[in-house]
Amino acid sequence: MSKIISNVENVRRAIVAAAERAGRDPREVTLIAVTKTRTVAEIQEVIAAGVTDLGENRVQELKEKWSALGTAPTGHLNGNLNWHLNWHLIGSLQTNKAKQAVEMASLIHSVDRDALADELSKVAERLGRPVDVLIQVNVSGEATKHGVSPEGLVPLLKRISQQGRLRVQGLMTIAPLDSDPEAARPHFRALRHLAEEVRELELPGVEMKHLSMGMSGDYQVAVEEGATLVRIGTAIFGPRS
Repeated sequence: MSKIISNVENVRRAIVAAAERAGRDPREVTLIAVTKTRTVAEIQEVIAAGVTDLGENRVQELKEKWSALGTAPTGHLNGNLNWHLNWHLIGSLQTNKAKQAVEMASLIHSVDRDALADELSKVAERLGRPVDVLIQVNVSGEATKHGVSPEGLVPLLKRISQQGRLRVQGLMTIAPLDSDPEAARPHFRALRHLAEEVRELELPGVEMKHLSMGMSGDYQVAVEEGATLVRIGTAIFGPRS
């Protein structure tokens, strides 16, 4: 068994344990393998382990890997039949790359401002179909992080709801880096509480189905706090060279 496949199994076991500690169904949690800087061969090992949700930070790198691996079922891959890839754009998105992102990504995690929401709405209108997105919230307030402020979340959601072309599926956040995973817990809990408040507003086209939170160092805490999408890179692929 390859190291990558073994790591995937370890992460899955940890997700199950974390979900069970919180009294959750582990099947509510989707593992997204973050493929930033990783080779196609490495990604194929992840797919062989049954991970078909893949996350990219940059549109250009997404384009390269999407072209190499595609999305449609392709028959056999290391014994697996009919795999189908869901690509997630998890990094900051420039408005001039919006169309490319929509064409390749099943879900865009990083909508955080009016201009980007407006551009994605225009793309959705031109394509004649809705676009699924998450709203990135800067819960920690760090100046170096992207994301709408908690105070700006509802106004952004109302703007999107009125336009009626984007389908908001939930929220995303990135916790501050810390050697102690517990340090992330208040940020993940705050995002969950924001989602609960938004749900009560019952805005058309706005659902709180997903909380995208948790990375290699803190995903178990994120699952305990309600994450439905965890974005794992290093814990699967090992340190980046």
